[in-house]
Amino acid sequence: MSDETPDQPSVEAPFRYHLELTPPQLKITHTALRSLLDDFGHEEPEILELIREVLSKLPDEHAIRAIELKRMPERTPEPPAPDGKPPAAA
Repeated sequence: MSDETPDQPSVEAPFRYHLELTPPQLKITHTALRSLLDDFGHEEPEILELIREVLSKLPDEHAIRAIELKRMPERTPEPPAPDGKPPAAA
């Protein structure tokens, strides 16, 4: 009989963490875990299983793909002042 219930972790895993992520952070996390899963070899089955467990807690692939990462607008550098000194900070 297992000591684990859905609301209480087993003795081996006494802690649970609540992590709030924005949609872009979630997408980056999912992508990083998928990449990690792809990079591990067959000699690390425990790690592969752990990565799969975490991925199973995240939204499905279609939901992740729907998240758009907004790009920050590129800043154009200000031209140098006629005297060659950098512009004053605002």
